[in-house]
Amino acid sequence: MARTQGSHAGTTGPKVRDAALRLFARHGFAAVSMRQIAREVGVQAGALYLYTPDKQTLLFELMRDHLEDLLADWQAPEGGAAAQLEHFARHHIAYHLDRPDLVFIAYMELRNLSPENFAMIEGLRGDYEDRLEAILQAGVAEGAFDVPDTKLATMAVISMLTGVTTWFRDGGRLSRGDVENIYWDMVRKAVMSGGA
Repeated sequence: MARTQGSHAGTTGPKVRDAALRLFARHGFAAVSMRQIAREVGVQAGALYLYTPDKQTLLFELMRDHLEDLLADWQAPEGGAAAQLEHFARHHIAYHLDRPDLVFIAYMELRNLSPENFAMIEGLRGDYEDRLEAILQAGVAEGAFDVPDTKLATMAVISMLTGVTTWFRDGGRLSRGDVENIYWDMVRKAVMSGGA
C-alpha cells in the first residue's frame, strides 16, 4: 500500500513539507528520519518518495522557498533611503515573526546542506542582503546615513532584526507593532548621520 487510505497527492505533499519543517525545527535535521516524517503525516515511509527524493531535498526546498518568497514579498517603496530602510526593517520583522520555524532552520541547518545546495541558498541570501546594502549605500550617498562599511552594517542590521524571532511571543509584554517601532528606532539611530 503506497498511501494511507484517505491521503491525496494534492494534500499529502504539503503535509510532508509541514511535518518536515516542524520536526527539523524541533529536533534538528540530523536527528529526524524519513520514517518519523512519514509517521507524522500518516503515510507509509516508502510513500514519502512520491513527494521528495530524500531528506536533503526537503531541507533545501524549505530553505529555498522561504528565501524566494521573502525576495518576492519585499518591494522597495517610493522615497528616499530612510523611508526604504524603515520599510525594510518593519517588513523583515513582520515577515519573519510569522515563520519562526523556517527562520530557525534557515540559520541553524545550513551546515547540513550539500555543497551545491549550500551555494544556491547562499546566493539567495546574498540577493536579499544586497537589497539592504543598496539602501544603505543610497543613504550614504544622500548624506542621510553615516555608515563606514555598508556590508558590515547590512549583516548587523539583518542579524538584529532576525533575532526577534528567538524571543518574541504573541500575547507577551510587547505587541508586534511595539517591536517594529522599537527596532526601527534602534536601526535608525545606528545608521543615521549624527544618530538622529
